[in-house]
Amino acid sequence: MGEQVSITGVRTIGVPVTDQDRAVDFFVGVLGLEKRLDAPLEQLGGRWIEVAAPGSATSIALIPASPKVPAGVETGIRLTATDAAALHKELVARGVDVGELLLWAGVPPMFGFRDPDGNGFEIVE
Repeated sequence: MGEQVSITGVRTIGVPVTDQDRAVDFFVGVLGLEKRLDAPLEQLGGRWIEVAAPGSATSIALIPASPKVPAGVETGIRLTATDAAALHKELVARGVDVGELLLWAGVPPMFGFRDPDGNGFEIVE
């Protein structure tokens, strides 16, 4: 038998968006992520764009939505923050669609939010 091949990590998670420039404005300008890659991708009818939290090994690819990969999904992505309550307040002030700040005993503070396409994310302290 040959050498065992294994998965070594999670690099990028794709999120479908209807307007890539608007998505970059939101994820970089509003959320404070950094744009790491922006390359033409004719096969998808757009660009391959990756954004990430500074220092993070995992990025989010803002991929063009399509009938097979529609925008407006619950992504299951949990982003972290050092102070969820302060970030919640800041995002509300910036007009982001945020849910209630959840403060449950024994669980880190957290809340959900939606990007301009309605994709759902969570922030966890």
